[in-house]
Amino acid sequence: MNVWTEAVYRVDTKRKCIALTFDIGWGSRVPPSVLRALVTSGVKKATFFFSSPWAAKHPRIAKKIKASGYEIGSHGKLHENYTEHSNSWIAREVKLAASTIRNVTGVRCRLIRTPNGDLNRRVTTLLGKLGYSTIHWSVDSMDWTNPGVSTIIKNTTSRVATGDIVLLHASDSARQTAKALPIVIRKLRQQGFAFVTVSELLRMRAK
Repeated sequence: MNVWTEAVYRVDTKRKCIALTFDIGWGSRVPPSVLRALVTSGVKKATFFFSSPWAAKHPRIAKKIKASGYEIGSHGKLHENYTEHSNSWIAREVKLAASTIRNVTGVRCRLIRTPNGDLNRRVTTLLGKLGYSTIHWSVDSMDWTNPGVSTIIKNTTSRVATGDIVLLHASDSARQTAKALPIVIRKLRQQGFAFVTVSELLRMRAK
């Protein structure tokens, strides 16, 4: 897979598809329920971004997500703003996270989502040199604020377009995501969207 040195918010593609993405930073209650909602709804392709401390603390869940066939990316180690740190700090942080995630899941991450989505050109260029494509998003569910199931559904389905990357969460702070997810999936399918991983979406660029 080619490395993108600029942050990816969405991808221009002729195929009517989107990528559902889930950030996980902490907790053991919500991740299994989100995974169950995806599997029960028949969604075989989605991308999870693990923080390495979470993966180390909950290896069974991390391995189950991988065994279920979903793509895994890195969400770093410490939940800090990369733009406020030096290149050497970022490089060390990313490498430590990658090592932990690989030890737990066997996956060598090539996708990264920076904590809170904080980034700038310096950060994405550095991450590109380290072999990572930086993945942002074009549709924000705002599920981490627990705004209500109906609001999460509206945020993720009312303005979505082909090639979008949808931000969702599977940390324990996102208490309404699993309940909203089956309805979100159904509504997106009714609009004709197929679900792909972020890596698949990147390969579809201009196709």
